Amino acid sequence: MLLKNKHSRTQKITFSEIEGKEVELFIKREDELHHFISGNKYRKLKYNLEKAKELNHHTFLTFGGAYSNHIAAAAAAGFEFGFKTIGVIRGDELANNLQEVIENNQTLKFASDYKMQFEFVSRSEYRNKNSEGFIQFLKEKYGEFYLVPEGGTNELAVKGCEEILTEEDSKYDIVCSAIGTGGTISGLINSLKPHQKVIGFPALKGNFLHNEIKKYILTDNNWSLNTEYHFGGYGKVTDELIKFINKFKKETGIPLDPIYTGKMMFGIVDLIKKDYFSEKTKIVAIHTGGLQGIEGMNTFLNRKNRCVIE
Repeated sequence: MLLKNKHSRTQKITFSEIEGKEVELFIKREDELHHFISGNKYRKLKYNLEKAKELNHHTFLTFGGAYSNHIAAAAAAGFEFGFKTIGVIRGDELANNLQEVIENNQTLKFASDYKMQFEFVSRSEYRNKNSEGFIQFLKEKYGEFYLVPEGGTNELAVKGCEEILTEEDSKYDIVCSAIGTGGTISGLINSLKPHQKVIGFPALKGNFLHNEIKKYILTDNNWSLNTEYHFGGYGKVTDELIKFINKFKKETGIPLDPIYTGKMMFGIVDLIKKDYFSEKTKIVAIHTGGLQGIEGMNTFLNRKNRCVIE
């Protein structure tokens, strides 16, 4: 086993904004699984790395944006376990001044430091990234490789995410998760006990995630999506969200990223304040990591002269 079976600790949340509410809130610290391959990326890559090794592949190719947590984690995993890694990155304009781009983008700099090779493609090409023609082009250029989809979501990733919850977690009534591509919540749905339900908080606009999730789940009556807390869409933040993240860290000691876990936790707290949950409900939120993205977001916020994540 390249990435070992691990269980993360669960921390009870005491937070002034929900003081006096008859609801218990906990957070499962998946962000602590590994220093660089943290959170849901650890789970998603675990069985994919095993399959790549089993198939005797030496190259690991995947897709992502310039600030992708998945790109950073794949680079670190490849470096640690002896795979050459190739990141197909959305945005061919990034290749124009590559060294300058890398120096000013902490995600790409991290991946580059961990020896990932980049293939920058236009946004139109990127939309066709799953086509046979595009995959064949990549094989002609780089030779054979083990392919992992954008965000890391496939059946093996879902299998890994089914290991997030343990028997000890059966005491919770509600499990909450941020959603990007749908792999993490699919694994959670498949591993729920009969009395439990999952609420997913998408980081993207749109309702397409329902169909993505349904590709992987075993049952369809124990989950829902709350689409009210995306703050304008993927990668978008407001000063209200940043201030919430800073307040949450100051009071609990837990850092949240602005793309996924910050929005999820804001949503959970807001719902508790609005008495959405019944009294005595026990809620556990999954901290899916993504903290490497804070530095890049702060660089962007500084340029705009806005408040930053502390």
